[in-house]
Amino acid sequence: MDDKTTTFDVNVIKRKLISVTLQEVYEALKERGYNPINQLVGYIISGDPGYISSYKDCRAKILEFDRAEITAILFEDYLNR
Repeated sequence: MDDKTTTFDVNVIKRKLISVTLQEVYEALKERGYNPINQLVGYIISGDPGYISSYKDCRAKILEFDRAEITAILFEDYLNR
């Protein structure tokens, strides 16, 4: 039996949830014929959830996260490549 303690990092989990949600929203917007980048940028800049379709519950999913958190993750991912 391994006696090491497993650590749990809420930030890692939240980051993964945001990443998965962004990917799901991107794919759903694309399916509906929207330009997903333009729609996501419109939402991030304005805060207007009307930029995100309710198709496949995308609007509800993205509203679970703060726009500042989403933006921070996008910047971190881009700058840490």
